[in-house]
Amino acid sequence: MKNFAVFKNATMGHEESIPILNIGEWRSRIVDACSDHSARIISMFGDRKSASTIRLFCVLASDLKGELLVSATDITDGSYPSLTVNLTEAHLFERELYEDLGVLPQGHPWLKPVRATQKHSFYSIKGDAIHEVAVGPVHAGVIEPGHFRFLCHGEKVFNLEIMLGYQRRGIEELIVSASPLKRMVLAESIAGDSVISHGLCYCHAIEGLAMRKISHRARAIRGIALEIERIANHIGDLGALANDVGFLPVASYFGAIRADFLNLLMELCGNRFGRSLLCPGGLRFDLTREMETTFRVQIEKSMQKVNDVLDIMFSTSSVLARLDNTGVVTQDIAKKTGMVGVAARACNLMRDARANHPSGIYRSKKTVIARASSGDVFARARVRALEIKKSHELIGEFLNKLPTEKVCFSINALNPSAMVISLVEGFRGETVHIARTNAHAGIFQYKIVDPSFHNWTGLEMALRDGQISDFPLCNKSFNLSYAGHDL
Repeated sequence: MKNFAVFKNATMGHEESIPILNIGEWRSRIVDACSDHSARIISMFGDRKSASTIRLFCVLASDLKGELLVSATDITDGSYPSLTVNLTEAHLFERELYEDLGVLPQGHPWLKPVRATQKHSFYSIKGDAIHEVAVGPVHAGVIEPGHFRFLCHGEKVFNLEIMLGYQRRGIEELIVSASPLKRMVLAESIAGDSVISHGLCYCHAIEGLAMRKISHRARAIRGIALEIERIANHIGDLGALANDVGFLPVASYFGAIRADFLNLLMELCGNRFGRSLLCPGGLRFDLTREMETTFRVQIEKSMQKVNDVLDIMFSTSSVLARLDNTGVVTQDIAKKTGMVGVAARACNLMRDARANHPSGIYRSKKTVIARASSGDVFARARVRALEIKKSHELIGEFLNKLPTEKVCFSINALNPSAMVISLVEGFRGETVHIARTNAHAGIFQYKIVDPSFHNWTGLEMALRDGQISDFPLCNKSFNLSYAGHDL
């Protein structure tokens, strides 16, 4: 496609291959590519080329073809016609570009700040008996700051507006300025419950820029760690849902079983969340023969408990009645807002990077996408339950195909004037890291898109026309990351 450079996941491309279109053509090509949902926006970012010129990049994912499409344009007058007018999924990216670089998307319907560091006005409705309920940013539990403002008539929610960004850490800028060793630590710190998915995304990006292949054994162990992270978090989320509907025995059981899986990561690398396991070039720790046996035995034992508790949860009528038809997001809304991960698959969308844009061990293994169709809390819970079982199967297959090989290789110098787009399907959904090198082969720009960035709008839509008392349940069914959004 002459209007886009075509990339593959975690595979380096040269900057010179990216077409620089005039603003009108750039905008129309993106709108055309996404209008029938055959492609979707996974990232937009900018680079200040001079005092008067900002280069905007748009990255699209063509899921059916397994391709990533990149196009750019130069903005010289500080503004351009907004994409959001035609593509709702662009709204948050354009707001972020305006906030960070000052480039104005003309006609954007709601250009409020992405982060709470700037003043803004909240959406309002006037009328008899309309009232506002404000929750946060300081919360009662151990939770990061986020503000939720409900516009209600009685218990009915007309609109939920979410404001985040109270603790922006500047991770993207830190990764650019840090040493290679510190970059790995920063990548693992993007979201505390997604150490493996963000860490793996970073490793794939660096390996892509260096054109370094790693061993099958290292890829398989990485896959095992990623699926353990997925299982542990899905179990935790299902336990949280059980707690919110008052089904406390199941909540307690899931909490205990989750620890079984986290302890496997601790046995592998000394940390329950997988910190220090990964490194560009492979792994810092290997599975011994004894550990392989322990993993097989412990996983089978824990999965038997998981299946027993899942059977209880999904056969209890009072639980199902509370989950069913609560917090519904239609497939059309999910497409328009660019939702990813569990939330998208609960709306029957085929969005899973392991299947659509495979990398690492997933390139040699066809992944079945677990989906549901009702788009409600039940569907999001059901997809998690199905994925736990699929992840169990994958771990078994990866353990059975572990050749005796090195697990760590040195990384060569990165290629100059290059770009890589790295996608990993974390437990929340599609995690995206984009790295660019300059003419001296140094990383000068690093862009991160956590799946939560796409899905917070979905949570807002799930509450529309619902009951305010449903918010805790809807919130848990998405389980989005404040840290992953704020960066």
